[in-house]
Amino acid sequence: MTEPQQMPLTVPGLGRGLLDVLERRFLLRLIVRKELRIRYRGSVLGMAWSYVKPAIQFGVYFLALGVFLRLRDTVPDYAVYLFAGIVVMNFFGEGFSNATRSIMWNAPLINKIYLPRELFPVASLYVSAVHFFPQLVVLVIAALVAGWRPTAAELAAGLLGFAIVAMLALGLGLLFGAINVFFRDAENFVDLIVMVATWASPVLYTWGLVQTQVPPWLWVIYQANPLTAAVELFHYAFWYGGSGRVAILPDGTSPVLPDLWAVGGGALVVSAAVLTLGQVVFRRLEGRFAQEL
Repeated sequence: MTEPQQMPLTVPGLGRGLLDVLERRFLLRLIVRKELRIRYRGSVLGMAWSYVKPAIQFGVYFLALGVFLRLRDTVPDYAVYLFAGIVVMNFFGEGFSNATRSIMWNAPLINKIYLPRELFPVASLYVSAVHFFPQLVVLVIAALVAGWRPTAAELAAGLLGFAIVAMLALGLGLLFGAINVFFRDAENFVDLIVMVATWASPVLYTWGLVQTQVPPWLWVIYQANPLTAAVELFHYAFWYGGSGRVAILPDGTSPVLPDLWAVGGGALVVSAAVLTLGQVVFRRLEGRFAQEL
């Protein structure tokens, strides 16, 4: 008689983190569909809000900065330049904010059954990507109208910028999402971070204005911000070609961030480090989620 096969003993409720999400893609799709249904339940416009909110946001910024402060006179195709930065920050802000709140939003499910807790922040990032791509389509159309004919390097810059933002938003979402279970103030800090991030990145203005106004050590810190690199990579991908690839802007600065690829590579490393830190903290705290919720 053969001996029964012995299964290795494991600690209950302890998984492999984000690797478990990859093996449970069906569950991930279900959670994403649930979030989309809940978000647009009773909504007349539904997914059209993916266009309405960015359009209003763009209109306000363009009127205030492009027209009143006359930035459109110093930045060619300022409308495309502005919208390229806005779609990046919208993706980051929505993904980061919703991932932070995802554990609290799904508290009833977490208290009833075990499943990888990382599914919820990842699903929130997935939903933000669903809202990001319609905005990206609008950006591409606007860039084509402006004369955009991208090179392979410019398209690669767009992909690198997307990867940086996705990793950074998920890493911060895991970190603050875990902390938010124990300290509800965390989500308020997230709102402040998202608000400041828009102004601390070259979304509404050119990077050259920062370099000429801050000391060298602060300029280094400014470049170390992964969102700075991501926004500039999107500018290079979708605006630079449409602007005629000018060598210098009217204010005397270069349209492309110096050492853009090196800065982008550094931002990718920083985002990967943030993702690793977020996963480590999340796994250390997730065993107490059900008790705290």
